[in-house]
Amino acid sequence: MLWEAPTAAVLAGEEPGWLPGPWRLMLLGDGSPTRHLRLLTSHPVAVRVSAMEADTALHGAPREVRELSYPLLRRQVWLECGGITLAWAESWWNQTEAEQHLQDRNLPIWISLTQGRSELFREVDGLALVTAPWLEQGFGEPGPFWSRHYRFFRQGKELTVIREVFSPALERWLGEAPRRPLHAAS
Repeated sequence: MLWEAPTAAVLAGEEPGWLPGPWRLMLLGDGSPTRHLRLLTSHPVAVRVSAMEADTALHGAPREVRELSYPLLRRQVWLECGGITLAWAESWWNQTEAEQHLQDRNLPIWISLTQGRSELFREVDGLALVTAPWLEQGFGEPGPFWSRHYRFFRQGKELTVIREVFSPALERWLGEAPRRPLHAAS
């Protein structure tokens, strides 16, 4: 991780100040990123599942994952629109909740969770600039990349923790975003 916003600032909805408006909405908004990707590109979101397995190590997981009931399942996907890879996402679930809510593992999570039109609350907990060779390979572009993580709650209970990393290809629709390492860390 190259830079991470202080958690308290993210929870308060404070943004770094130098982040352009469209990127602020994408990274700190409580809307569905898969829906945003579809609206931006005019293409449906294709989900390419790269892993879905039990997770006991929690290596590198956001600290909020520890609030989920065990045993845990971790799902990792690439999100594509019109043949362009625009995001990578991973989510952690209680295994029973995953079986209930992810019956079609190739659907975006937002679609799976809202099929019954039940209420959800999203809380954005983290914002960061990250880099990794496998992300550069997956996006076909050099890093760093904007990342965020958030939780979904249903009826006051934590349902899942999701981390997303966004491709610089989104600049085509959202405008340029600063991607330089910053000095402040939480």
